[in-house]
Amino acid sequence: MKGVLDFCVLFLTLHAPGALSLSTHVAVIYPQDPVLRMGSNLTASCWVHPDLGVHAGSLFWTLNGQQLPSALYRVLSPTNLSVTLAGLSASKQKSGDNLVCHNHKGHILAGSCLYVGMPPEKPVNLTCWSRNTKDLTCSWAPGGKGETNISTQYTLKYKLRWYGKEKECEDYTHTQPYSCSITRDLHLFTPYEIWVEASNQLGRATSDVITLDILDVVTTDPPSGVTVSRVGQLEDQLSVRWEAPPALKDFLFQAKYQIRYRLEDSQDWKVMDDVGNQTSCRLAGLRPGTVYFVQVRCNPVGIYGSRKAGIWSEWSHPTAASTPHSERLMSGSCDSKSSGDSNSTLRRELKQFFGWVRKHAYGCSSMSMKLYDQWRVLMQKSHKARNQVGSSRG
Repeated sequence: MKGVLDFCVLFLTLHAPGALSLSTHVAVIYPQDPVLRMGSNLTASCWVHPDLGVHAGSLFWTLNGQQLPSALYRVLSPTNLSVTLAGLSASKQKSGDNLVCHNHKGHILAGSCLYVGMPPEKPVNLTCWSRNTKDLTCSWAPGGKGETNISTQYTLKYKLRWYGKEKECEDYTHTQPYSCSITRDLHLFTPYEIWVEASNQLGRATSDVITLDILDVVTTDPPSGVTVSRVGQLEDQLSVRWEAPPALKDFLFQAKYQIRYRLEDSQDWKVMDDVGNQTSCRLAGLRPGTVYFVQVRCNPVGIYGSRKAGIWSEWSHPTAASTPHSERLMSGSCDSKSSGDSNSTLRRELKQFFGWVRKHAYGCSSMSMKLYDQWRVLMQKSHKARNQVGSSRG
C-alpha cells in the first residue's frame, strides 16, 4: 500500500506535468494532476500504447490503493478506458489522492494525483504584538472551517500607513501556527497597515486590514527574580517580591503587575488585579501550613506616552513557598467553652473586626496590611495564652 501512496510523488518527480505522451510512455492518464473543488465530478481516461498489445477492457482503476467498481468504467476504444468519479470528497493527504491505472495483472501503467479541496476563505482574528519593541509578531486564523484540504499559502503583508512600500513578512519559524515575525527595519511612532493573504490553486482571499502603532502593542518578558517568603510567624500570609523586566529599564513607562496563586494540590488560580506598579506584595488570608505556587506578570502601560493598555506578558515560572503551621492546630487544643460570657463576647467582636480587616487587607495596601498584621499578632497571642491556660488546667 505504501508503494501505491508514494507513487504520486515519485511520478511527479520523474515527469514534468504536461509532458506526458504515448510516444514516451506505455500509458498516460488524462487529465494529469487536476485540482478540483469538493463535490465536483471527474472523468479520467487511461490511454495505453497500441504496441503494448493490451485491450482497454482488461484494465482496472484504483484510488489510494482501493480498486474502483467496474460500473464506473467505460471502454472508449481498444486503447482507452475511462472512469467517472462523482461528488469527490476532500483529498485525504496534502500530496494528493492517487488515481492509478493497472493492467490485468495489477501492474501499474500510469498514475495521476487528484487535489480535491476548497479555495481559502478570508483569514480572521489577525492580532499583533511586539516583544520589548524589538520585533512585531502577528498571528491569525484561517477563515471558515479552516481546512482547505489542499496546499494553501498564507502571506503576512505590511506597510507604513501613509508613505510605506508594501512588504512581505519572511520569518514564519514562530512556534505558533499561522504566525510570522517581522524582525528588522521597524519604525516607532508610525502606524502600520497589516493584512494576510491566503491563496491556493482554487482561489485567494484577503483578511481585513488592521492599523497599529508598535508602541501600542508592546509586551515584555515576565518579571524576573520572583521570590516568595513567609512573613515572620504569621500563619496566613506570604510576601512576594520581583524585579521589573530588564529589557524595558530604559523605556519611559508605567508598569502594571498581576499576581496569581494556587494551592499545591489545586489547578485553580486566584488572581490579584490590584497590585499596581510596585514590585512587592503581601498575600493574606491564606491557609496555615500550606504550600502555595505563585506567578507574576507585567503589562507595560504608556510606553513613550502611548495611551493604549498594553499587552500582558507571559506568567513567570511558578515559585513555591509554604505558610507556617497554626499553633492551635499544632497543639491540638481548642477554645474553652467555660471562659464565660465576657470571653465569648470578646471573641465574637474580634471575629467580626478581624473579618472586616481581612476583607480590606486583601491586596497590597501598606496601611491596611499594617492594621491587619497588628490584629493577627494580637489574635495569635490570645490563642497561645488560652492554649497555655488550657494545658495547665489539664
